[in-house]
Amino acid sequence: MRKRLISFILITIMTMTSIASYAEIDMKSKSSLLMDSSSGKIIYAKNEHERLFPASITKIMTLLIVMESIENGKITLQDEVQISEHASKMGGTQVYLDAGEMQTVENLIKATSIRSANDAAVALSEYISGSEESFVKEMNKRAKTLKMKNTKFSNSSGLPIKNHYSTAYDIAIMSKELLKYEGIYKYLSTYMDEIKVGKSKTSTQSMVNTNKLIKTYDGANGVKTGFTNESLHCISASAKRGDLQLIAVVLGGETSKSRFEEAKKLLDYGFSNYESITIGKKGDSIATIPLEKGKDESVELVLERDSHILFSKGDKVKLEKSIKVPEYIVAPVEDNKPIGKLIIKDKEKVIDEINLIAVDDIEKGNFVNMFKKVSTNFLFNN
Repeated sequence: MRKRLISFILITIMTMTSIASYAEIDMKSKSSLLMDSSSGKIIYAKNEHERLFPASITKIMTLLIVMESIENGKITLQDEVQISEHASKMGGTQVYLDAGEMQTVENLIKATSIRSANDAAVALSEYISGSEESFVKEMNKRAKTLKMKNTKFSNSSGLPIKNHYSTAYDIAIMSKELLKYEGIYKYLSTYMDEIKVGKSKTSTQSMVNTNKLIKTYDGANGVKTGFTNESLHCISASAKRGDLQLIAVVLGGETSKSRFEEAKKLLDYGFSNYESITIGKKGDSIATIPLEKGKDESVELVLERDSHILFSKGDKVKLEKSIKVPEYIVAPVEDNKPIGKLIIKDKEKVIDEINLIAVDDIEKGNFVNMFKKVSTNFLFNN
């Protein structure tokens, strides 16, 4: 099948298309990393693949699976969850749920996101998978699909346990994935809230976000903190200004204050030196090509995912956009099957390549469809 290539100048902007080397930032914590959340490019890293205990940062994966379960219709925010004996006895940071009481999925998400409540996190994991043990298997399976090569989970809360570890790099990866869900921001970025707990709901638990940057840092919108004697003070912090969203991970900070200061230092560096531009959003229509032997005359191709380019302030380059698609396609066409590509280049160097897909399944045309097409073409041509 012959291909056609349509090229044109996309835009001339102040940018750097790749990060040749990491920034030099004085960091005291054991491990740290700064990532552009949109493109996944790493701006700074220190011991980013060192396996460390992540404490409650573990709950980022718990929340990710919860949001995915909501998206695929497995659960809803309004579902009522019965709290188990196991969940109610988690200890550590909690909202003091009673065994047998009912709580909505949304309230449990709030408690997990804001107070980092262990009982709420475990209750969610049991509701989704039947048991915390089964849920942990899902966590490790999801980590594998995200290519988190130095992570292993042994519980869903982050309470001290053997054989439970992650890295600054892997934490940034799962934070990036969680932040794709618009619905999670209202919980991660809430500084104070409260829920009623207990079987009779006569007790009110006030919750203050463990991530103090939500209140003190411009643009802060997530994600999670953590602390145990083994992990010391940890944070995965996200913030957005304009089109630039950054993720700063700090593991093994000596004090709670130092982890926030170092996260701010990373974020400040990123916002001072970089910008981001959106090339296209998932679902944007890019091309329409003729369809043969189908019910329709043509098929619309859209972006399979978002495309963003990270820019270093002060460097000019010229970006070129190319659309590579077949001259036509024969039905049937499966939705989400790559049919073409949108290619972004700088001086012949490919910066990004995004698949173009059909929005819906397109069935092969039946006799009536084909007869109508032939008749229409005959009349039109005459």
